[in-house]
Amino acid sequence: MSRLAYKILMIAAIVLSFSLVIADDISVTVYNSDLGVVRETRTLEFSAGSGRIGFTDVAARIDASSVTFELVDTTIAVEILEQNFAYDLVSADKIYNKYLDQQIDIITASGGQAGELFSGTLLSYNGGYLIIRQADGKIRSIASDQVRDVTFPSLPGGLITRPTLFWLYQSDTTAAVEALVGYQTTGIGWKAEYIGILSDDEKSLDLTGWVSIDNRSGKTYTDARLKVVAGDIHRARPERRMRGSSMTKSMAMPQMAAGFEEKQFFEYHLYTLPRPATIANNETKQLSMFEPVQAQVTKQLSYNAQPGNKTVNVYIKTRNNDEVGLGMPLPAGRVRLFKADSDQSLILLGEDRIGHTPRNEEIKLNVGKAFDVIGETIEVSRRRVTDKINEIDFRIEIRNQKDKAETVTVVQKLSGYWEILNPSLDYFKKSANEINWTVDVPAEGKAVIDFTLRVTR
Repeated sequence: MSRLAYKILMIAAIVLSFSLVIADDISVTVYNSDLGVVRETRTLEFSAGSGRIGFTDVAARIDASSVTFELVDTTIAVEILEQNFAYDLVSADKIYNKYLDQQIDIITASGGQAGELFSGTLLSYNGGYLIIRQADGKIRSIASDQVRDVTFPSLPGGLITRPTLFWLYQSDTTAAVEALVGYQTTGIGWKAEYIGILSDDEKSLDLTGWVSIDNRSGKTYTDARLKVVAGDIHRARPERRMRGSSMTKSMAMPQMAAGFEEKQFFEYHLYTLPRPATIANNETKQLSMFEPVQAQVTKQLSYNAQPGNKTVNVYIKTRNNDEVGLGMPLPAGRVRLFKADSDQSLILLGEDRIGHTPRNEEIKLNVGKAFDVIGETIEVSRRRVTDKINEIDFRIEIRNQKDKAETVTVVQKLSGYWEILNPSLDYFKKSANEINWTVDVPAEGKAVIDFTLRVTR
């Protein structure tokens, strides 16, 4: 079958009697919502009168309804009458199906021996056998693995080798003209990836950022001017098979020296790569977003005080401002946290995701669960004071098995109308439904909080 495939490809190479064009310049704007906006400058050959021109090498997952077309030289009169997107690509199965009830020639081979020639009308092809009706009316079934060559008179109409846009036009002149063609495509998106290395004293973090672009759009973008948009654009809901389209522009941030240049754009942030980049189809490409920065951080141990829960979570916190070493809009993405061991090998501490984080906002990363610090919430007793008032006595224990003291934030979630009575440690009311304690726990020791919760219903 390899010879058969070769034969089909040779036939496909003689296709397309219309004019095709090659891209001169291309820009790609990638969104983090499975969307890319492509804009190309190509030189098109128009002939006076009416004609058809083919625009090949477009993304296979193009939204054909989003295509825009304009000539750079507006003094040339070319009117676009009709636009079509063809994506019925050449394959062996499709050629066979197009030639049902038509004449073909088949040469077989078996065991390295010279084969026979069979001519006839193709009646069926199911991937395993070809069934033809010969000139004498006999029906012959030929196993596909016995086929050495197949000859078709021509490539059937409608089949092409690559996804292609076609325009039917009316022109007043014959000329080579530069045209700007834009379209949207799915199958391409980007996300931010961050790597943070915690210092030995756990008070600072070296942070690097990467733009990770995943291209499954069916096209390679060679030496493209690349922009990525950080933000959530609204897109119209698809209608059946039609994909929602939006030419919404992006946003940007301040310039980042090593990789992308950033600026605010509309209500988003726009990152522009200052050099051409090639984004191959079926490729994940990573590009440096900014030069490494060092940020001051704090470690927080936090216990959610609920009966049955003993887990103490570990967080790394900082604020995205100039004072701590950041101060740049950070697109949503995954953050991996490492710390170097004494032999400088990197140990993964944990990973978390951040949302789109503007300047001056807090960043809080959930790293994992503390191994040697345990919390426990005990309901000591409860009583009914009145028909509408209940009181519950609680004890919260934080046990520290480390050889150094730790500070733990205890979080108590509440609901309804509540009141804390006789707390053994002062608390901070964070919201209408949450109070916090800051507890110092000695090395290889424990700390206890006793209080009564009065609930009115």
